[in-house]
Amino acid sequence: MSDQAVRVVWSGMLLVHGLGHFGALAALALLAVRPGAATGAWTAARSWLAPSLAPGAATVLAGAFWAASLVGFVAAALLFWFAGGDAWQPVAVASAVVSTVGIVLFLGTWPVFNTLAALVVNAVVLTALLILHWTPPAA
Repeated sequence: MSDQAVRVVWSGMLLVHGLGHFGALAALALLAVRPGAATGAWTAARSWLAPSLAPGAATVLAGAFWAASLVGFVAAALLFWFAGGDAWQPVAVASAVVSTVGIVLFLGTWPVFNTLAALVVNAVVLTALLILHWTPPAA
């Protein structure tokens, strides 16, 4: 794979993953406004770790995780594509950690496919950057 293709794939993956968190925010917002709305497999936020957490508080907490992940992954993608260097890596790692913690705290709330896909992308980011110490090709 060419260096340019690697850059396109990585920046695209980070961007799409970040924007994917917008879908979770949209589902939370819809369910907060219309609790009975048909959302497929998306359900109102609830945490297995804190089952007594009020629905509104659970929605705010889940929303904070998804908003932080969205902003972080989009910022990492933009830094990766436009700034080059290593500035994007800590942002991507932090975003993957926040996303993973949010998924674990609210496990069972989101559709299985979305949950697994998000976990795979988070694992790829964390493995590449923390374990393999991967450095992308220069622009």
